[in-house]
Formats: sequence, structure tokens, C-alpha cells
Amino acid sequence: MRAAVLYGAGDVRVEDRPDPKIDQPTDVVVRVVASCVCGSDLWPYASMPAGGTGRPMGHEFLGIVEELGTDVTGLAAGDLVVAPFTYSDNTCDYCAKGLHISCRNGGRYGFDGVDGGQGEAIRVPHASGTLVRLPVSADSALLPSLLALSDVMTTGHHGAVTAGVGHGDTVLVVGDGAVGLCAVIAAKRLGAERVILAGRHQARTDLGRGFGATDVVAERGEEGIARIRELTGGVNKVIEAVGTRQTLDTALGAVLDGGTISRLGVPQYEEGPLGPAVFMRNLTLTGGASPARAYIEQLLPDVLDGAIAPGRVFDQTFSLDRTPDAYQAMADRQVLKALIRP
Repeated sequence: MRAAVLYGAGDVRVEDRPDPKIDQPTDVVVRVVASCVCGSDLWPYASMPAGGTGRPMGHEFLGIVEELGTDVTGLAAGDLVVAPFTYSDNTCDYCAKGLHISCRNGGRYGFDGVDGGQGEAIRVPHASGTLVRLPVSADSALLPSLLALSDVMTTGHHGAVTAGVGHGDTVLVVGDGAVGLCAVIAAKRLGAERVILAGRHQARTDLGRGFGATDVVAERGEEGIARIRELTGGVNKVIEAVGTRQTLDTALGAVLDGGTISRLGVPQYEEGPLGPAVFMRNLTLTGGASPARAYIEQLLPDVLDGAIAPGRVFDQTFSLDRTPDAYQAMADRQVLKALIRP
């Protein structure tokens, strides 16, 4: 099969790899119908040291079940399924608490002998606990929004849930990438009355307004914090969807004492302002990697009936062989989120 492999910063190659096969009785093989490039893929794309082995890429995909292990239940050959961005057994104590990201038997695509989703096919471990069957055909117009449930929509929802967003709230979303835009959808879905989107790319912030953002703040740093406070007087709930120290500082500067900051962006810093000044403000720092599997079935009905359309974040489609172009286009900010079709 053909699949994308990262060999170092800026070096994505689409190459022939062995076809996936059942290894454990809980596995299935999925023929990929659609996958995509994640914003978090751009971090290793920018910084991964060159190596001779390479790392299979892609953790967001949906496809058709082709082959099943003997212990797989609840799925059948021919089913269209969506995969959360990590696999899990859905039975351990962490999964029972809705923390599938910490599953004791779970893992990540592209590691430990498991291929990535940016390919023609993939072996999915713990398939019964991981995959969610979709009640549509593989040519459905809803496929982009269903694919978004694999990561960006469930991640945006995680930010809104952990920030405690509810009816009538004013919420700040920092970041106009796909996760931030999906956080706007999630905040409005949970009843937020006002959503301020901090971002400076007009095509993206225009989409954010379409998703329900009521205000856009393009300024950065202290100027941006001052503008947010001018608009709102300060906010109690912030979703930080980028992961840089600057965006964390924006969140801390805009939030009111006693407020909550949910961090969704994978942190690109090791140290932060957690000393006495922050301590005295009684802030709650929450968020983290989304337990996507816990949210897919909650959000699926709203996608199916058109109440939310997170698939609008996909603004360009690439063939699998053009995956390197998709990475470069996203890194250059020419594309918000690239959809890949094998």
C-alpha cells in the first residue's frame, strides 16, 4: 500500500509499505476513505531530526472495515467507521471514567508497529473499543464533518467541556486554527452567549464568525489582552487552542481571577508562569489531550442532522500522493486544514 512517512523536518514521503494484516484477535484492517493533516503534525514536520527509519503519519481517518480479528464484536466487514485519534480498549478503568486518552492498553497511530492514517489502509488495535460505526455511505456529503470527529471537533468540545462552558457564558477562544474554530462551535453548542475569537487570519476568523463567534480580536500580546478586556471586562472561561507561551500568556492576561483556562494546544514550552502571582489568582488550569472516543457518540447526532458542520474547516483536498504538498501548504498558512483522499 501507499502511505505517508516523515523522515525529518520538511521531509514527508509517500512510499510503498507492507499491507496491514491482522496481528491480534482484537484488530481490524480498515481501508481508508479519508484522512487529513493535523496542526499537531506540523510540530514534528518543523523540528523532527532526520532519520533513516521514518515515522508513519496521520491519526485522523475514517474508512471501511475490510478484515476482522476473531475477538472483534460490534463491527462487520463493509462498515464505514471513524477512528478517534488514539486507540483504546474502552473497558479499562480510565476508559470507564471517559479518559480514553489514558487507556491502559491504548496507543497512538504511527508508533509501536501501527501505521498512520495517511495511507491506503491501516490496522486498528482494540477495534471494538476504538472504532465508531457511521450510519451513512462512503460517498456521503457529511464525510468531512464526520472525519472532524476523529480529532478537531472532539478536541474543541473537550476544551469547552473542561472550561465549564454553559448557557449565557462569555468565552474567549485563543487561536484561529481548526481546533480553535471547532472550540467556537462547541462553545456555542453548549450555550455560550458571547464567544470572542482571538485570531488574525481573516479567512479563518470569518469562518469563526460563521460558526458563532460574536467578536474577533486580531491584536496580539499586551495589545490583544487590552482589547479583550475592553470588550468584555475580562472573561471567566478561556480555551487556549494553540500551545505557545504567547497564547498561554494571552489566556492568563484575559482571564478574571477565579476563572478557568482550558489548554488544548500541544504545549511548545516546558515552563510557564505558575508562581505566586498566578497562585494568588485562584485560577483553574485544565484541558489537555482530548479523550476523543468519549465524545464521538455525543456529537455524532448533531453532525448527522446538520446542527453542526465542523467539516467546513477542510478548505482544500489533496490526493494521497500529494500529501507532502498538503503539509507544506498548511505550514505556509495557505491551507487551514488539508483533507487527504487515497
